[in-house]
Amino acid sequence: MKNWTLDDIPWASFDPAKVDPDMLRLVKAAGLVEYNAGDYAVYLCNVFGDDPAFQQIARDWADEEVQHGEALGRWAEMAEAGYSFQAAFKRFTDGYKIPLDVNASVRGSRTGELVARCIVETGTSSFYSALADATDEPVLKAICKRIAADEFRHYKLFYTHMKRYDAQEHVGRVRRLMVAVGRLKETDDDELAYAWHAANEPGQAYSRERCNRLYAGNAYGRYRFGHVQRAVGMILKATGFDPQGWLGRQAVKFAWRKMQKRAAALAA
Repeated sequence: MKNWTLDDIPWASFDPAKVDPDMLRLVKAAGLVEYNAGDYAVYLCNVFGDDPAFQQIARDWADEEVQHGEALGRWAEMAEAGYSFQAAFKRFTDGYKIPLDVNASVRGSRTGELVARCIVETGTSSFYSALADATDEPVLKAICKRIAADEFRHYKLFYTHMKRYDAQEHVGRVRRLMVAVGRLKETDDDELAYAWHAANEPGQAYSRERCNRLYAGNAYGRYRFGHVQRAVGMILKATGFDPQGWLGRQAVKFAWRKMQKRAAALAA
């Protein structure tokens, strides 16, 4: 059951004077990715084909993700005259496809698949927390706070089932860490880049390099130390390492320096 609905959003409080045009571009792209969760549910149901309980969890998760896309899309249409969320979504799905004809995880195991899902929820929860803290527009702040809370809850859900499958598959910490690092690297793949393109560049030729640069340059500067610290802790927990130990402290410092460095480079 969803924790909130679109009717819970204070739409009447929308303040166009507080819309940040750069953040609007981010929100438009993010809404397309969220709204496309139905395909991910199909993929997960194929991977967990003999686990009907988890299949239902995947469908319920996707319903909440689709609602995130609906909320972000509705806000974007309020913030930008003439923007059509559905038209942008069609451009996105016409050009970006998730491979659905599978019956096993591309991560090598079901444990690995659930580690990857934890990494995705880590990224989205920190992203929407950063947006909520960075915006002064009251409706967007309310939406992002609700989405961030959902994504933290989704992380806990996938983490619980990851532990259940790891008890059967015994995937080591190093292998889980490799899956996590691999999934983190995929943030530079076509999904976010093409979502940026479909949302913000109708009629323009697609360039993954350009769109990745524009998306990352817009997003990274929104993060604060606390967002990165929490995200690193969640990643380490999913891979079996102690977030509070020496490794955790060093990983937070490294991640924060790297994000600051890349944000500065992209801004320049």
